[in-house]
Amino acid sequence: MAWSPSVDMTTVWDTLPQNLFAFSIIPYAGFLYHLHRSKQAPPLTLFGFYFLLVFVFATIPAGIFAKKIYGTALANVDFLHGTAESLLTLTNLFIVLGLRDAIRKAEAANAAKAAAAEGAVAANGGSAAGSKEAAGSTAAEQQAASAPPE
Repeated sequence: MAWSPSVDMTTVWDTLPQNLFAFSIIPYAGFLYHLHRSKQAPPLTLFGFYFLLVFVFATIPAGIFAKKIYGTALANVDFLHGTAESLLTLTNLFIVLGLRDAIRKAEAANAAKAAAAEGAVAANGGSAAGSKEAAGSTAAEQQAASAPPE
């Protein structure tokens, strides 16, 4: 038995959350890489996702400090925990404001396209409502023509 490897399962289970936390950085870095590379995320939202790393890297030393100085977990030291959580709040704020801005810009672009299309229809001598009615009657006529005789 002296030569066999010894695994203390208590230690494995006690350190599992920390190990999973450290490992989670790898897929998140891949997410950031592909999000940045796609060039489709609003800039403020992209910044928010990067800012989450600030939260992560600030929480680690705060947790160590709480354990060493106060002998307890970060969640039990209010001023440290509140400061760390404020970074997470900022992260969420950046992401939401970036997405809100992108939605507003997309809605404005869609409204401009609709106005341009309406202007083009009016310039051709018809109205948008009239052309919709004409399209509807044409579709109804086509459906009636293709229906089998009774």
